[in-house]
Amino acid sequence: MTKRPRVLLFIPHLGGGGAEQVFALLARGLSREKYELHLGLVTQADAGTEPMPSWVHIHALGAPRVRAGAFKLLELVWRLKPDVLLSGMFHLNFLVLLLRPFFPRGTRVLVRQNGTVSAALAFGNLPAYTRFLYRLLYRHADRVICQTPAMAKDLTEELAIRENRLVVLPNPLDVDGIRDEVAKSPDLWTGPSPHLLAVGRLSREKGFDLLLRALVTVRKQIPHADLTIVGAGLEEMALKAQCHDLGLETSVRLVGHVDHPSAYFPGASAFVLSSRHEGLPNALLEAAAGGLPIVALPASEGVVDLLRGQPGVWLAPEISSDALAASLLKALNSLAPGQRFDHPFIDEFKIARAIHAYEELIDAVLATKIRRTEILDAKIKERRL
Repeated sequence: MTKRPRVLLFIPHLGGGGAEQVFALLARGLSREKYELHLGLVTQADAGTEPMPSWVHIHALGAPRVRAGAFKLLELVWRLKPDVLLSGMFHLNFLVLLLRPFFPRGTRVLVRQNGTVSAALAFGNLPAYTRFLYRLLYRHADRVICQTPAMAKDLTEELAIRENRLVVLPNPLDVDGIRDEVAKSPDLWTGPSPHLLAVGRLSREKGFDLLLRALVTVRKQIPHADLTIVGAGLEEMALKAQCHDLGLETSVRLVGHVDHPSAYFPGASAFVLSSRHEGLPNALLEAAAGGLPIVALPASEGVVDLLRGQPGVWLAPEISSDALAASLLKALNSLAPGQRFDHPFIDEFKIARAIHAYEELIDAVLATKIRRTEILDAKIKERRL
């Protein structure tokens, strides 16, 4: 029997945001007939409660933080000797690429970029050396996976990464699973509509402060409009204080982290993307899969390219609370109660299609590895002769 290539997926932990969800879907969806699949969890001490197929080998390293997991990560790579290592999230990508010179010879390294680099460097409050690390390390990946062509273009312009090192792949999304969940979920909203829904980490780049100010304007015309924000993060207390200052305590719910935000889709009048900058957030794709009307700020060129001119989408012309309020009012004044949309742009993200694209990339990288090994073996043979 031919030995299957060994593929090691690396993330900090399961049950987090969009990047972790993508890797969980990859672990479940990549072919077990083609690959021997391993999932490395750098900051998680056990396998957790998120179900994984029995053929996915889970390695929980239990490091207190990503950068403290270097030795455990390196030990695991040497023990497994994977043919392909795929990492997600930029700080873990940095660690993997820093350690790459110490990996077994022939290990192919793919990294997935989960945000627009230029925006993250400009507005993400990142250390000054982050740009240097991006430039130094990303060029040593066999491939950098981007979610949109705009993200790939941004990497080329910001970091001078060669285009042949970049590949654009859709995020895998369990569209049918989301729709099934929505169909059987109860309505978690109370009171008269409209009910607005936003999902994301409570951090400045998500723009929830802009959304709260926009809601004040909306409620001047639609006094019973309310908002639920699903997510946790460092900005929670600041957002609660802002709700108090704006008189929104009774019209805004912050419900914290929820494993399946689609539970709030039934009864929601619209999904709101209020981010100042984004790559291509999974929360947006999940809302589209659930058929929700979408009101969005132009958080990135990729978001604009995806949403521009789509039925059931109201895209603001600029990133501001006033522009968001105007788009919200335009949407709410034209929507029928409970109206839903097919959002055909979501088809390219369906899990089978997206997983196939990832497998094509893995196979191409493996084929390159085989060719390089054959060339090296031939050169060694020539020297011996």
